Amino acid sequence: MRESIVTGVSFGLTSGVITTVGLIVGLHAGTNSRLAVVGGVITIAIADALSDALGIHIAEESRDGRTADHIWGATIATFVSKFLMAATFLIPFLVLPLGTAVIACIVWGMLVVIVISERLAVARRESRLRTIGEHLLISIVVVVITHYVGVWVATRFQ
Repeated sequence: MRESIVTGVSFGLTSGVITTVGLIVGLHAGTNSRLAVVGGVITIAIADALSDALGIHIAEESRDGRTADHIWGATIATFVSKFLMAATFLIPFLVLPLGTAVIACIVWGMLVVIVISERLAVARRESRLRTIGEHLLISIVVVVITHYVGVWVATRFQ
């Protein structure tokens, strides 16, 4: 059961950071609207958490030797961790101006990626710097791409 929880939490937290930060950056660049960004984060917290949980559920069912307890453990851990991770990104929008909240979310997301990556590197006895660098690079690429997609949407569809 422990392995299923680790699988679900690792996936849920990582997906929660990357999809939520990408959504925040893209919606902010495209709309400059607190309402759109907050609505998007709430949608991600619910719909994408359920979608990812179902994806993990089906992926675990497709692997030989997985018990029902293991499958459901990974499913529930994925949903809960993704939902809660995505929900943490709402906090800056409750207390900060929109632009500052977006920056705070990017910083928060990158810190979470660093912590997850460091723990993974230690558990796998791999280079911390290499693992953190690789995961941060991917995260930064997501932020940059979603920003420019948001800018493009704003210029193309307004």
